[in-house]
Amino acid sequence: MARPRSIFKFYGKTAYNQSVMSLALYRKYRPKNFNELLGQEHVSEVLKNAARLDKIAHAYLFYGSRGTGKTTVARLIAKLANCETRLTDKKFKERGEPCNQCSRCSEIDAGKAMDVIEIDAATNTGVDEIRSLQESVRTSPASYPYKIFIIDEVHMLSKSAFNALLKTLEEPPPHAIFILATTDLEKVPATIVSRSQKFHFKKLPLKLISEKISKVAAIEKIKITPEAVELVSAIAEGSLRDAESLLAQVASLDETITEEAVEKVLGQVSFSRTADFADLLFKGNLRESLNYINKVAEEGYNVADLNRELIHYLRRAISLKVDSDLEKTFANDLTAQEFQRLKTHSALVEPKKHLTLIKSLIRSYGEMRYSPFASIPLEIAIIENLQP
Repeated sequence: MARPRSIFKFYGKTAYNQSVMSLALYRKYRPKNFNELLGQEHVSEVLKNAARLDKIAHAYLFYGSRGTGKTTVARLIAKLANCETRLTDKKFKERGEPCNQCSRCSEIDAGKAMDVIEIDAATNTGVDEIRSLQESVRTSPASYPYKIFIIDEVHMLSKSAFNALLKTLEEPPPHAIFILATTDLEKVPATIVSRSQKFHFKKLPLKLISEKISKVAAIEKIKITPEAVELVSAIAEGSLRDAESLLAQVASLDETITEEAVEKVLGQVSFSRTADFADLLFKGNLRESLNYINKVAEEGYNVADLNRELIHYLRRAISLKVDSDLEKTFANDLTAQEFQRLKTHSALVEPKKHLTLIKSLIRSYGEMRYSPFASIPLEIAIIENLQP
């Protein structure tokens, strides 16, 4: 039976535009085994043990923030289940990894495997698409031992589509493995969740992302300063894929990429700018605070982003003031210099006063997103809280 066409998606996302590369950076440097997977050791270890013991489940549910490795691990499972070397070499099997050498592993890496079917639930939400999937599930694999169905953004399916998927998960054929991925677990019905093995994918700490971005930049001969690497990594907000995409975006600059260049290209505000603004607020300097907002706007940066980053910064400073045990958590997300500056500001926190400030900033951020005068709600919030 022919494969249903409407539900299959091939991920040919925006490619890196330099002639030395044919793939986007996040695709070129996608992990090919569990040892290369960053920040998800709790997932890697369980799945490697399952492979060693031949206990790969018929259904998995991966949930967590974007760009943390859900689809990557889904493809690793596809390779584990079908890897010729693992299935024939008992000694190699003990590694719990795919060989990445056999034809099946190579085909899956290249996206040419007929028996690995990726479905984008965000654009194929209806019951008809899932019924087409059910027809495909019944047919035997074309050339592999297992047929793998990867359903991305599964929470986007309609109620009727979920009901149809549930029937398939209740009585799956022995040759089928389902891997569901979502960024919103709460929208996935409990009946689907209960029939799958759940794995939570955590946001990656800043340090891990920065290290990976530095390695990629070195390999690709992209000249970028450590401060710019940290800014790119911070903007990605725990998503390695986003960080690699951002690196590709700023790599078109001919000169060495600096923190200032990243700010201009991406229109984002750096940690240092946010900390400078916070410093003015902690000192109660109303005039300079208003001038700072005007300066950021005149330089073409997104004032709403400045407000958002300020809210995050103040939240950390206040939290650190009331609970010193959070030092380790925040230290993982910041450089040593950034963390020291945060600690300095934390010592200036007056909880009642600054909680009122952060509430005003949150309210102004909601207004800024829909106002034609983006900076005014922020200015009003600052005046309300800093005027004598």
